[in-house]
Amino acid sequence: MQLKSLEGCRLKIGKYPAFNYNAYGGGGKATLLPNQKNNLLHISFSSKTFSIPPLTSKTTRFLSLPLPPGFMIEMSMDHLEGTINQNSGEVLLNFESKFLFSIGVILKFPELIVKTHLKTGKVKGKLHEGEGLILQNDGTTKLVGIAIIPKTGNKILDTFLSLPNEALAELKCEIK
Repeated sequence: MQLKSLEGCRLKIGKYPAFNYNAYGGGGKATLLPNQKNNLLHISFSSKTFSIPPLTSKTTRFLSLPLPPGFMIEMSMDHLEGTINQNSGEVLLNFESKFLFSIGVILKFPELIVKTHLKTGKVKGKLHEGEGLILQNDGTTKLVGIAIIPKTGNKILDTFLSLPNEALAELKCEIK
């Protein structure tokens, strides 16, 4: 089984407008874990082989404009594991990742730690809400999740993003 990320994704933090993100080309192969129920597939992805395209001027738009050249947010997935209900099409994945923001090669900020449940159902936090899409017959789905991003210890980044703060992720993908 494989997950492939698609274009049409969004990321939002705090009261800032959303980043529209083309994540096409990311993903990885899942390992199927033993399960107790026939209709539930337990899946796990390896952090060593799973790829997430960076947010750059080529992949990301903010306020309808591309990110400025040199701005980049790289993501490294630490944990992605969960279930797919084959009867209902519901997906629930536990997701842990680090986001590293840099400007050029000189300015790198501390990692943002993201821990959330990506799911096909509804999510609602204090600032954000979203709704996923159950797994379709063609394998497409939309996973949504809300996370509280903790402080990084960098006063500039923490103040700019008002950390700790709530973030919303919307991932359009294909799971086959």
